[in-house]
Amino acid sequence: MTILDPPPGLRVDMQRNRTLLVDAAGRLFGAGRSATMTQIAAEAGISPATAYRHFASVDDVLAAYRFEVGRELLEFSRAQHSEGLQLLEAVCAKWVELVVRHGESMIHTRSAEGYLARVKAGAYYLTVQADALARPLEEAARELGIEHPGDEALFLWNGFFDPREINDLIHSLQLTAEEASARLVRTFTAALAGWSASKDLSLN
Repeated sequence: MTILDPPPGLRVDMQRNRTLLVDAAGRLFGAGRSATMTQIAAEAGISPATAYRHFASVDDVLAAYRFEVGRELLEFSRAQHSEGLQLLEAVCAKWVELVVRHGESMIHTRSAEGYLARVKAGAYYLTVQADALARPLEEAARELGIEHPGDEALFLWNGFFDPREINDLIHSLQLTAEEASARLVRTFTAALAGWSASKDLSLN
């Protein structure tokens, strides 16, 4: 069951309202507009009281939206037949495409905690992303001839593929999504190998 799948017994109209709220937040924030819960509810065509019955805050709505994007990445990753670095390249390119498509709605989920802390705490909108990356990262490490660094690989990946940084690269350097993805993958894999080598040195 996902955030947009109806819990057992949830009425169809309640599920529809939940979906409308998530879609409305995506439209508003994706267009570069900040919005309150009241504005999201108005965009969805429902009352603020109904909106608050589904989500406690704007951040909760945006987390649900981010989860849906992560779920699309997971479905894409699972459908791939490629292996090793080729698989990683494909999944990373899909992620950059999703970031570009969904615009600024991808960069408003905020937390005082770091990325790894949120993943380990079970932040569902990040764990679905971690699931999508599990096989690509494991196979890339194998092809690079390094020990898979586990969650540390996720930490490094997030540093390069954070939606804010992707948008910055594309807008500031006028890169295409394909160019940005290719550069980021090359730099990330170099960092992954360097991270592994630095761990080996620390053990000597």
